[in-house]
Amino acid sequence: MTTASPTQTRGGARVAVQRFGTFLSGMIMPNIAAFIAWGLITTLFIATGWLGGWHPVADIFGGFGDQSLIGWMGSRTQLAVGEDGNTFQQYVGLVGPMITYLLPLLIANTAGRMVYGERGGVVATIATMGVIVGTDIPMFLGAMVMGPFAGWLTKQMDRLWDGKIKPGFEMLVNNYSAGILGFLLAILGFFGFGPAMQLISNTLGAVVKWMVELGILPLLSIIVEPAKVLFLNNAINHGVFTPLATQQVIEQGKSFLYLIEANPGPGLGILLAFTFFGIGAAKASAPGAIIIQFFGGIHEIYFPYVLMKPMVILAAIAGGATGVATNVLFNSGLVAPAAPGSIFAVLAATSKDSYLGVILSVLLAATVSFVIAAIILRASRKKDLASENAGDLSAAVAQTQANKGKGSSVLGGLAASSAAGEVAQTQAGTITGAADERELKNIVFACDAGMGSSAMGASVLRNKFKKAGIEGVTVTNKAIANLDGTEDLIVTQAQLTQRATERNPSAVHVSVDNFMNSPKYDEVVDRVRKQQEDAS
Repeated sequence: MTTASPTQTRGGARVAVQRFGTFLSGMIMPNIAAFIAWGLITTLFIATGWLGGWHPVADIFGGFGDQSLIGWMGSRTQLAVGEDGNTFQQYVGLVGPMITYLLPLLIANTAGRMVYGERGGVVATIATMGVIVGTDIPMFLGAMVMGPFAGWLTKQMDRLWDGKIKPGFEMLVNNYSAGILGFLLAILGFFGFGPAMQLISNTLGAVVKWMVELGILPLLSIIVEPAKVLFLNNAINHGVFTPLATQQVIEQGKSFLYLIEANPGPGLGILLAFTFFGIGAAKASAPGAIIIQFFGGIHEIYFPYVLMKPMVILAAIAGGATGVATNVLFNSGLVAPAAPGSIFAVLAATSKDSYLGVILSVLLAATVSFVIAAIILRASRKKDLASENAGDLSAAVAQTQANKGKGSSVLGGLAASSAAGEVAQTQAGTITGAADERELKNIVFACDAGMGSSAMGASVLRNKFKKAGIEGVTVTNKAIANLDGTEDLIVTQAQLTQRATERNPSAVHVSVDNFMNSPKYDEVVDRVRKQQEDAS
């Protein structure tokens, strides 16, 4: 018992950080499309953007002077005079209002919904508006704090009179209670949360500036790269880097903070090293993993290679630090998050004056990580060849999935490349629920975020139904938190089945180790076919 306690404590702390990071990611990831749209508008229409100097209205029609259509769409600011006679900068166009209002309010609404559904989202949005108006910087941190807090308060408030409202007064009480709470939280946000969040944001920005001035910013890779492999990076990336980077874009037109975690170079170098100097399944699967990691942006596919040979983490750290140092040296950066971390997403979000620095940061990071990883692999090659399990990725994939806290389709594909992985996968997976009694028409793949691996799993099952000639069945994917009880069959990773069962206990639940290769899909197809044949 005494020896198990420290391990449990460390594991509990890691899981807590993972859950916190997942929660932060859950606020940001559903709104990434809005960040990308804002980034594209910024890239094109700010003064230093690709179309910033084009004045079609003035050039074609005359008039309007310098007030061009492109200028109005950009992030131009103008001096305005307040009632007190003081002047201040006023945003005009699309860029300023989007980053000041739209993006933080989307984050707040998503956070409130995660905690307490639609009512939580509405109150969170109202409350965050107070935080936004009470500051003069983009309030991403404020939205990420006030949003969940407002949703939680709404939930607690509703519990006070749950079941105590007389019939006919439900709408009155619900609407006015949410409105009054939103009103009070907006005032609290204006006078309390806003200034506090601005102080925290300014402090974090000052720390980053201090690290840049001392030339020690690349040392962040010592924390970030191991955190990525252990899936502890979301708290840092979405909680610190994304808000600070977005603020820097408004001030400087770009930010290298977006690339500290998303740079695909270190992972590319490691996978190239395994391609040339690895052995067994690791060597055979590395070329395919390169396509998924570098072009698809799914970085987690290289994590098992690092866990299989822990010394390789030094290559990731050195490569990451090289990429950061290159961007600092060239003053290069992105105008929006690169999500996922694909080279295509990176180039699409690159500021027009930063292509040289960004491309070099990726290439140099890949080169450094490749050289160091190759040295490590070559040094242990004889020992690895003498080992019976050398090059077997199955154990490393299992450890990676354990670190993540859930399965992954891309990691499952790696496991399937070895015989041991295939045997384990064939034996794994369960189906619970009265499958023979309930008609299966609405099938849902559920995971934490409701995208990525679950989307690919849904695609696999849809293809199986199509090949089997089965119609009348919908196969979709969504977050576990969004399960609403209408699902007939729910497919989840084994680690998440209990949570899905709690959300919809009446559904048939299929528990699998990975979303790509489970033999349980064939059982589902057979059950649906049998049901349709019996009904006809």
